[in-house]
Amino acid sequence: MERSKLIKTIVFVAIAVSIAGYFISGIYQVEPSEVGLVKRFGKYVRMTGPGIHYHLPYPFETVTRTDVLTLRKIEIGFRTVSTTPLTFREVEEESLMLTGDGNVINVEAVVRYRVKDPAKFAFRVLDDYTLVKVFTESVIREKVAGKTIDEVLTKERDVIANEAAQKIQELLDELDAGISIQGVYLQDVSPPEQVADAFYDVIKAQQDKEKLINEAMKYANDVIPKAEGEAQKILNEAEAYKQEQILQAQGETARFLKVYEKYKKAPEVTRQRLYLEAVEELLGAQKNVLLLSEGQLNILNLTDLERLVGGGGE
Repeated sequence: MERSKLIKTIVFVAIAVSIAGYFISGIYQVEPSEVGLVKRFGKYVRMTGPGIHYHLPYPFETVTRTDVLTLRKIEIGFRTVSTTPLTFREVEEESLMLTGDGNVINVEAVVRYRVKDPAKFAFRVLDDYTLVKVFTESVIREKVAGKTIDEVLTKERDVIANEAAQKIQELLDELDAGISIQGVYLQDVSPPEQVADAFYDVIKAQQDKEKLINEAMKYANDVIPKAEGEAQKILNEAEAYKQEQILQAQGETARFLKVYEKYKKAPEVTRQRLYLEAVEELLGAQKNVLLLSEGQLNILNLTDLERLVGGGGE
């Protein structure tokens, strides 16, 4: 009797422990960078944040934890072998791409992304790594194929990365994948090793060309303003000389007309006065002139003659 009672007690305790364990199995913990996605009978019903939570035991409810804060990275054209020291391995089947002008170029890129919609990401995407990698490699090849090798190596490098990030995001949104592209970065863009030296020579020549053009523009910007200033100075001096000559000519004209008026009134006196003025201008400041006439030496005082002629003219 006692043995039967003991067996019943053990069975009861076992059942109780099993039931308790079954219900305790619904306790779960969500890490700080995660969210918990609870499904009831296979249908998504709610999302829980970091911390300890409870859901009904299986098969009533299940939980899927999804990391939404970690920034994920995919490498295209290379793989990081070790971080200490930092070493890489090239993957040529991914990195070798064809440019729009028919050249082969080596492109190594990194795409970074994170989860923006946990439910879509967890229940729609089976392999996010492969999905993002395939899209990234395909889009970068497309963008590189639309550029010349010179553009890819120089000025269009950042443009390709930005356009690729935008295009990849559009493709992921069409699939409703719940993924946000944080950026595409072209880590290394270079010609294949077999022709690298020739390409670098071309690039150096282009840089030298740009340098010479910039120096020429700098010289032109320095010389042209000076030349324009000199030209303006010459024009100003010519204009001043022109005005001076005009005023002088006007003065000479006025003087001539004034003399002409006097000449009409007293022709003889005016003629003598003009003659004396011409002699005075010829002799300068000399007022006394020695004249030799018929063996005699006479002194001619021009001042007296001028006064005499002037008085007679008036």
